[in-house]
Amino acid sequence: MNEAVLEVDLPGLSERRSGKVREIYGADDRLVLISTDRLSAFDCILRQGVPGRGIVLTRLSEFWFRRLEDVCPSHLVSTDIDEMPGPVRREAEITRGRTMLVRRLEIVPVECVVRGYLAGSGWKEYQKSGTVCGVPLPAGLVHSAKLPEPIFTPTTKDDEHDEPMTFAEVEEQLGENRAAELRELSLRLYDEGAQYANKRGIILADTKFEFGLLHGRLVLADEALTPDSSRYWDQETYEPGRAQDSFDKQIVRDWLEQSGWDKQPPPPDIPPEIIQKTAQRYEEIAKRLME
Repeated sequence: MNEAVLEVDLPGLSERRSGKVREIYGADDRLVLISTDRLSAFDCILRQGVPGRGIVLTRLSEFWFRRLEDVCPSHLVSTDIDEMPGPVRREAEITRGRTMLVRRLEIVPVECVVRGYLAGSGWKEYQKSGTVCGVPLPAGLVHSAKLPEPIFTPTTKDDEHDEPMTFAEVEEQLGENRAAELRELSLRLYDEGAQYANKRGIILADTKFEFGLLHGRLVLADEALTPDSSRYWDQETYEPGRAQDSFDKQIVRDWLEQSGWDKQPPPPDIPPEIIQKTAQRYEEIAKRLME
């Protein structure tokens, strides 16, 4: 297994910010986004990364940004290292395949979540109240059930922990017209992604989009329909009434849940076989969606 890239240092670029996965640098009116192989779980960055994970995230984002361009333009300028600032080109051995040059945007402070199936925190809320983010749902739905129609369930945008928002709260924060535009765009993007994935034997259970404003127009930002922002299931093994295996870091989360870790830093070391299985899941979803 190749070594995981956990940090990318680019002397010569300014405004460096490090997120859970990405290194972000300023480059005049553009930004350089580099997806590392870092892995986080339960709001904690793990000591081990998943080799190649950042490359999968970048390839899938580029794929979806291009494919969804007719629905909504994106912030993507290029993933070609030769078109990027000198510091990026000089570190091409590390940056190639995991770097996006993007336009600077005024980010909309709402995470636009769309759910087509009942899973995760949505399932937990439904069991208690029959709603998801305040949206009433029919009685009698089971775990992982397909919803009568996809629903828009936004959250706050926070570096540490996002909180559910009602649509009325989005309207209050952004105005009725912008809130309606966000909901419509998010549902259309989800529908396009779900239909495409379905043809490849994949269920897009839910996803989240991030938008920014460029000259007053909504533009798709951050990433799009990656395993980090989406819950993908295999159609062949899908069975309502239970939790599904997903193409993401769920293997790591499950191992941590069973390890006895109290979810406070420092996290335990992840066994190599768990890291390898996770890498294989990321590669598999990329292959099935893009090839």
